[in-house]
Amino acid sequence: MRRMVEIHCRDHHGTARPCPDCEDFLAYAEQRLEKCPYGEAKPTCAKCPVHCYRKQRREQARGIMQYSGPRMMLRHPWLALMHILDKFRKVRHPMELRGSRRKFTNAPRS
Repeated sequence: MRRMVEIHCRDHHGTARPCPDCEDFLAYAEQRLEKCPYGEAKPTCAKCPVHCYRKQRREQARGIMQYSGPRMMLRHPWLALMHILDKFRKVRHPMELRGSRRKFTNAPRS
């Protein structure tokens, strides 16, 4: 997300580093990632069954991604490729994961 915000901010706000508004958005995104049940293994936003952001922030993130996404291939090809590969990963809802862990931990011991 940081790289996408940097691209967006540079082209829209004319700053080499993210401006205070964009830094505020990045801080919000990092805070939400810390609370995400998937953690660092979070799927792409389009495939995620859990919506982390409030509606206004979700729209802001969507705008940033729509602008920066196509430009990522030129500026950060490895990150762009990894993002594309993440789209094909199967994702289970966190509630399903909790249920499968519970079954595993409650299994009779032999």
